Amino acid sequence: MRGGKRHFIPFKNPFQALILTILSTQTTDRTVNQVRGPFFARYPTPEALARARPEEVEPLIRSVGFHRTKARHVVETARKLVSDFGGDVPQTLEELRSLSGVGRKTANIVLSHAFGIDVGVAVDTHVRRVSQRIGFTNSANPTRIERDLMDLFPSDVWGDLNYLLIRFGRDICTARSPKHDRCFVRSLCRYCNERRSECTGA
Repeated sequence: MRGGKRHFIPFKNPFQALILTILSTQTTDRTVNQVRGPFFARYPTPEALARARPEEVEPLIRSVGFHRTKARHVVETARKLVSDFGGDVPQTLEELRSLSGVGRKTANIVLSHAFGIDVGVAVDTHVRRVSQRIGFTNSANPTRIERDLMDLFPSDVWGDLNYLLIRFGRDICTARSPKHDRCFVRSLCRYCNERRSECTGA
């Protein structure tokens, strides 16, 4: 997978990667992909978005969950990119987290996808579920889960690990009715070993 696609929402530059990741929180990739074209046709640069008012952005992202809050986040983020970073997306975790609507997970995703910099493992609902079920972690806390994954795996695979766990969680280890018969790590999985009667063919 190294050098291949490791993201689910197409982007053309770090600015797009940042904005789309903010919009994707608690929203499906399909919904974000639907608003991507119209949004960047209207606001192609941080400077253009920085001149907007949140209420002008809201109609473009209305289908995205929490669209009013996210409209405010992306406008404030664009303004800070222009005022503090010369219109460029910063390339450190600390600087990214200073932007509106950007937490550790979002910062990790932007660094990895836009710059190929992996300083951690982004923990979303799929990564959390798969990590708990397989037995990579005993925690429900995203920060603790990230630390457990970083301790288990070398840093040069962190970006790939995030992508693989998400794909695995979406396609095989789903929240409801996980596909045990298609799981290639079933014999190593803590969840399956503890619930053998649920695992088809186990």
